[in-house]
Amino acid sequence: MSAVHVSVDQASCISSGQCVLTAGDVFDQREEDGVVTLLTDAPPPSLAADVRHAALLCPARAITVDESPDPPSA
Repeated sequence: MSAVHVSVDQASCISSGQCVLTAGDVFDQREEDGVVTLLTDAPPPSLAADVRHAALLCPARAITVDESPDPPSA
């Protein structure tokens, strides 16, 4: 299984909220302007599909998902 790391570009965010609707355990929106905030940049594997889907739905492409393979276990 690979580790998922997520980052957001708040300057690009247009506050559509699709990320929060898709992966509310990972994304939130600032109260004052609705810009995306991260609740975690390393969500558990159980949320990886939701995070990838949120990145695809983002109209501003403000979400980046990086998937790195886990190191081999000893």
